[in-house]
Amino acid sequence: MKKISFKSPLGILLFVILPLVIILAISGIRLDLTKEKRYTLSDNTIKVLESVKKPLTVEVYLEGDFPASFKQLQSETKFMLEEFRKINPKIDFKFIDPIKTKMSQDTLMAMGMQPSILPDVKDGKVSQIVLFPYAVLKYNKGGVSIPLVVQQANINADEQLTKSIENLEYNLVSNIKNIATDKRKKIGVLVNQDELSPDEFQGFMHLALENYDAGPVIPKNQVELSVADVPLLKQMSALVIAKPRKAFTDGEKVILDQYIMNGGKTLWMIDAVNAEMDTLTRSKKVMPFPVDINMTDFFFNYGIRINPALVKDVKKFALLRLVTGEVSGNPQYTSLPWPYFPLGIAEKNDPITKNINPVKFEFPTSIDTLGRKNIKTKVLFESSERTLLKQVPNYVDLKEISSVDSLGQMEKPSTPKIFAVALEGKFTSAYASRIERKSYPGFKSESPNNKMIVIADGDVGRNKVIKGQPLPLGVDLMTNEQFGNEQFLKNALDFLLDDSNLMELRNRNIEERLLDRQRITEEKTNWQWLNLLLPLAIIGLLGGLFFWLRKRKFN
Repeated sequence: MKKISFKSPLGILLFVILPLVIILAISGIRLDLTKEKRYTLSDNTIKVLESVKKPLTVEVYLEGDFPASFKQLQSETKFMLEEFRKINPKIDFKFIDPIKTKMSQDTLMAMGMQPSILPDVKDGKVSQIVLFPYAVLKYNKGGVSIPLVVQQANINADEQLTKSIENLEYNLVSNIKNIATDKRKKIGVLVNQDELSPDEFQGFMHLALENYDAGPVIPKNQVELSVADVPLLKQMSALVIAKPRKAFTDGEKVILDQYIMNGGKTLWMIDAVNAEMDTLTRSKKVMPFPVDINMTDFFFNYGIRINPALVKDVKKFALLRLVTGEVSGNPQYTSLPWPYFPLGIAEKNDPITKNINPVKFEFPTSIDTLGRKNIKTKVLFESSERTLLKQVPNYVDLKEISSVDSLGQMEKPSTPKIFAVALEGKFTSAYASRIERKSYPGFKSESPNNKMIVIADGDVGRNKVIKGQPLPLGVDLMTNEQFGNEQFLKNALDFLLDDSNLMELRNRNIEERLLDRQRITEEKTNWQWLNLLLPLAIIGLLGGLFFWLRKRKFN
């Protein structure tokens, strides 16, 4: 029999490729040949997984009879968890079919899971498939349920599943990091400047307490922040200032400045204009006026200026539901455009704003970015190109709802205006060359690498209160809409406190390689015959080749 040459195609196949495939299969090593490296874990993910010291179990409720798109999500989730287990054997997982195990919907919903109901068409009959696409992390007698499907409005099912797969690594590893961390970071909420009430801020506190310890920061002297409050502030990794309406004193500004210089992160939700929708609904007309909280020079030092002029967006806006008539004593409601409630829609690939519902702003003003050395400024949300500015004091009238794009008194067309920005870098103290520095022991002139987010709307973090009961943040019962305020602020906190750089995983993009459904329908029979006959043909060819080689050898 003729020897097979090592350099021949058959030799390469038998002596190189085939042994390599066998070795990889036995060893469990996988090669990621995808363009976007979708099956390669990031270095930061590996560090988080290696830090898990106790057994952690992931229960995935994606098992059973469901559509192919969810099968893909199941496959991607299983692959990723297998990779997690390779990095750290203490991490284990199992897939559960809640129907087969006879788990009731009430039990699943009590665990924090909301059902996904999908239509199923078979033989002309339409039925419903109820799914619970969640994963439950169990660690050290604690647990948390995390949704595996991105909740984003106005996208089709294929796009939703693609975004869910893009977000899968971040979703899993960030929650693993939070549940496996022995000491949670602390967030302080400043309570001294006539900020939002506890009921109005309950939605924010709920989201903050999911991953962090959060509580109020109240000045010891009950008047203003002072040096006596510094020990408490040093315990806080981040400070939240939500809609302050009382002016900060110069002494408080020094305390806040040094909090930032010592590495403290800050989230600012600022109203530069006083305009309340409750007052407008009652009186049909209100006169907003500027609010001076004595922070202009403070923000100017970081390259930020908040302008006291209302922004009207006549292209991207929320709807306002009003009584527009009456039939037999029953009020008739209509949802109408309200340009004073512009929507923040993510138009850039930023981890803070990616894959969330539009964020609702209420009577926002605008932010000017001035630029400062060593500070990187990133715009998070801005208005559309069809923007109007209303100078204040000036009347806002509900009648404007009938002509949203017409110019009123003291209004003018404008370029897009910024609603929210993120600052990152080394901040310089505004008091580095001022006498006030002597009032603070251990004064610092420059911060380490730090972060700050400024939002020109104090109501972005306020939840509605109906009959004394707070609603979830971002929910509008009148229009039955779920805005992205909660997810935006959650991402903002994660960005500020992300010392593992996991937020960058939210920027992962997976190229959609969808099949042509029309071609599938047209060529379905051909492909079925090919799949049936091709394996038989290959087996017959190999059998014939084997028979020919044996005959040649023994003849």
